[in-house]
Amino acid sequence: MASPRALARLQKLIWILIYGGLLAAVLGLATEREDDALGWSLVVAGSVVAAAGFTLIWVRSRLREDA
Repeated sequence: MASPRALARLQKLIWILIYGGLLAAVLGLATEREDDALGWSLVVAGSVVAAAGFTLIWVRSRLREDA
């Protein structure tokens, strides 16, 4: 059971993680042309952050709002 306020914060965090992670991954792909190590680091880090956001979608689906 979670309060509506906690669920709203969780939903904001989910979208920040997803969009931030995807942005970092795309920036990593663009950076890879100039600096291979930095580019792959950004791609991996961005992918992990986006995956965390997608995992939190599953967590959110399991939570129920307080009455």
